[in-house]
Amino acid sequence: MSKEAIAGLKPELIWEYFYGISQVPRPSKKEEKVVEHVREFARKNNFEFVEDEVGNIVIKVPATEGKENSPVVVLQGHVDMVCEKNKGTEHDFENDPIELMRDGEWIKANGTTLGADNGIGVAAAMAVATDKDAVHGPLEILSTVDEETGMTGVRALKPGFISGRMLLNMDSEEDGAFYIGCSGGQDTVGVYEIEYVKPKEDLVSYKLMVTGLKGGHSGLDIHQGRANAIKLLGRLLHRLEDVKYKIADFDGGSLRNAIPREAEVTFLIEPEEEGKVKETIEQFVADSLLEYKNTDGGLEVVFEKKDIKIEKAFRKKFTKKLMNAILAMPHGVLSMSPDIPGLVETSTNLATIKIDGDKLRLGTSQRSAIDAAKMNAAYSVAAVLSLSDAEVIVGDAYPGWQPNIDSELLKVSKEVFQETFNKEAEIKAIHAGLETGLLGAKYPGLDMISFGPTIQGAHSPTERVNIKDVGKFYTLLKAILEKLA
Repeated sequence: MSKEAIAGLKPELIWEYFYGISQVPRPSKKEEKVVEHVREFARKNNFEFVEDEVGNIVIKVPATEGKENSPVVVLQGHVDMVCEKNKGTEHDFENDPIELMRDGEWIKANGTTLGADNGIGVAAAMAVATDKDAVHGPLEILSTVDEETGMTGVRALKPGFISGRMLLNMDSEEDGAFYIGCSGGQDTVGVYEIEYVKPKEDLVSYKLMVTGLKGGHSGLDIHQGRANAIKLLGRLLHRLEDVKYKIADFDGGSLRNAIPREAEVTFLIEPEEEGKVKETIEQFVADSLLEYKNTDGGLEVVFEKKDIKIEKAFRKKFTKKLMNAILAMPHGVLSMSPDIPGLVETSTNLATIKIDGDKLRLGTSQRSAIDAAKMNAAYSVAAVLSLSDAEVIVGDAYPGWQPNIDSELLKVSKEVFQETFNKEAEIKAIHAGLETGLLGAKYPGLDMISFGPTIQGAHSPTERVNIKDVGKFYTLLKAILEKLA
């Protein structure tokens, strides 16, 4: 459907810009095409812009006539997107446009992530900069790269790249809420030297795959109690120990910040064990569906013959170490905030398992609003990895964003929300990493809030954005800018 999906949607400007962005491939770390798209937007509208070494761009938008002496406001969003697709969906994220579809009151994509995270935020900034009805002071549109796989774009920002002292981050996903705090995070990875043996000739190869799960964002959705495909596959393999299988390949998850939806092994068994494996799978699925019936009832287990020649498989001792690590690895919510009801304070996500040559990498990520709690979670994960003889690699951490209830920007934004919608906005913190944490560290004293329309299923192919809430979000953005001017 694509362009037809947005036909007639209001406000027209923001949907036109979002469609344009969705037609430009923009995987994290491969944003060259979308960066050129942003440059072309600036050139077409005769806006001055500055670009740094990594591809971050700040566009200087002149004030509405008569508002030139108003304070500079920064509109900030990231141009990259999470690239996830359903099994069987043919899509090349480096070359193909996203196919937009309308589903009632929602816009979604055809079997892939939509990229409303954070394409809607970037589109809103473009729209307000070119909206003849918008009233605003001087604007700086800050477009950052590679937010989704490490925030390396915002990490690279230099002093003086922006001049504004108030910043509107448009990377939140809940209508009616202003976010004023976020968690920090870090990655902890275990690297194993795979111990191989040559399997017996009479063994038969099979694919065993856990699939059909919801997955989702490892911060925003971690409290939903959804199943983790890698953990489930580990449990199933544990039940199959009596079969004396040999693993030849192991793959699960795709992104550090997504709960894994799928995981699979290629393994070898004796031909006469096929019936026993099927019986075990049947009981395992029944047990797991009972456990996750209210949170993740779509579980499927695929078991099918591969008919390929396997030259090497994991040594039994190595398989045991790996299974113990998967079973022992903490995953999910570790603590809730004592200050903000319903807010996750600390969590950890078992995210990926990948093989590269003779090495196997088990990827995890930890989040917390409290640095000490984040580190303690990482220590627990590292201990499990060390006990199973993995080399532990700790990734770069990023800071959280401490709430400022006395923020002048927050005060103005709350007033505007009340005036515009005749009700109070919710004030929240988020259990996810926002670029505001690093922006605050880079530019001390920067007054910030984060807001956006309702987006569901971010980081998964179920991602969708609410049409009505996009209109409310854009109305609110314009009203805040007019008030600040």
